[in-house]
Amino acid sequence: MTTSKYYTDVGQLTMITEPERARLKQMTDTFPFRMNDYYMKLANWNDPGDPIRRLVIPGRAELLEHELQAAGDANRYSVVPGVRHKYETTAQLMVAEVCNPYCRYCFRKHLLRKNPNDGLSDVEPGLRYISEHPEIDTVWLTGGDGLALPAERLRYILGKLRDMEHVNIIRLGTKLPIFDPLRICEAMELLDAIHDYSTPDKRIYIMAHIHHPKEITPESKRAFRALHDAGAILVNHTTLLQGINDRAEVLSELLDKLTWAGLSPDYFSVNRPVPAHSEGGLTLQKIYRIVEKAKSRTSGLGKRVRLSMSHATGKIEILAIENGKAYLKYYESHQGDPGRFMIMECPEHAEWFDDLIPEGKAKLKQENAIG
Repeated sequence: MTTSKYYTDVGQLTMITEPERARLKQMTDTFPFRMNDYYMKLANWNDPGDPIRRLVIPGRAELLEHELQAAGDANRYSVVPGVRHKYETTAQLMVAEVCNPYCRYCFRKHLLRKNPNDGLSDVEPGLRYISEHPEIDTVWLTGGDGLALPAERLRYILGKLRDMEHVNIIRLGTKLPIFDPLRICEAMELLDAIHDYSTPDKRIYIMAHIHHPKEITPESKRAFRALHDAGAILVNHTTLLQGINDRAEVLSELLDKLTWAGLSPDYFSVNRPVPAHSEGGLTLQKIYRIVEKAKSRTSGLGKRVRLSMSHATGKIEILAIENGKAYLKYYESHQGDPGRFMIMECPEHAEWFDDLIPEGKAKLKQENAIG
């Protein structure tokens, strides 16, 4: 099997300067670093602004990250160890207690550990909970990279879920097809497990996390094809990141390449407000303009992408931002009112849902100021 060479020590990054390696060591003493030679080759290391380089190299603000309960919902919806049940028909099953440290923008750094092979979760309480709740139609394998699990472990979990008649959709979040695609192409036991449990009536959905067109290569396309041939349905989730994909031409190229490769663009996501994102904040007004311009340059298939915020109260779609107002809709709601339409005042500095002001409150504040 062809394997990538992995690096866990920033001292091995000879393509950056010694002072930069010393700065990075301060961060990786707190949060582990993990990279491989395949993904590193995608970057132009002579360009400090290269998007892959910026995705790989930790930012200074990561040193601030000691408490990371993003958007206030990290533990609120935990029902048993290893399961978050935020929406009635969907449950998240934590398959690992350790997140993969190649997602520098992730809001779950509280799950990072120095040894990424040391944190497989005990899924039994979660599997019991899901089996006892017939309203759960969709299970999302999360808490790490679903495709990075040992093949026999993944097969066991998939088999248990497929034995539950009420579970129709299984979703796996992953960055592996673009981070280490050769591992996917040659992982026959893993592909066989997907083939066996992604049936014509009950498909497995692979939620890829592709953030820049440079990540879509001939090697990654081979990985996409292998997963397609195994029976999986591939969709993509892109987080919007300043200096990486915050230009319309970049996003439109990404939408084109995704649809050409057979991945459905599911949504563009506003980055969550945790300390490391202070270096990458984008205002909602700017994000909306960029996304709409990108959609105007792509095909109808690419235009299906939705702009969203995953807030503690639910998943919120941004329909429009015009003349200082944000037009929003819940397409998933913890409060039991999916589809609720909202019009809110959108200050120029607003970067997150909590920065918006309900129309009535904005008017009252204005009247009080005049009075």
